[in-house]
Amino acid sequence: MLGDIFMWFIALWSLFIFIFVSIGGYFMFRKFLKKMPKEDGKSILDWQDYYIHETLHLWTDEQKKFLNELVEPVPELFRDVAKGKIAGKIGQLAMEEDADEMHEELIIKGYILATPKRDHKFLRKKLKEKDIDATPYEPYFHQ
Repeated sequence: MLGDIFMWFIALWSLFIFIFVSIGGYFMFRKFLKKMPKEDGKSILDWQDYYIHETLHLWTDEQKKFLNELVEPVPELFRDVAKGKIAGKIGQLAMEEDADEMHEELIIKGYILATPKRDHKFLRKKLKEKDIDATPYEPYFHQ
């Protein structure tokens, strides 16, 4: 009797460990792929860091606060990674447009382009809360 219970405990514990190690390995492998250099010699993360560094002086405290509000629904464990990805996309757009400063339109556009479609529902809700018309951004929601 006791041996059967112990056997089931060991089997379930082994399955539990296997599942969590697999999940961790998956995320580590994704990070590894993002660090791999592309044709131009830079990785996705290198470009992201480049755009952030080159446009850091364009951000004001108010715009940083707005970005922080947009990434609130992301679990705290992943929030910094999400914020970095979004800020990198915003920085890329700012450099492409040769912007002199960050503005709301760039932040919203960058957020839409950097996040998966499932996150757009929260953005629409946040824009409505702040009385910002989402109509000009509709083409970006459907890309």
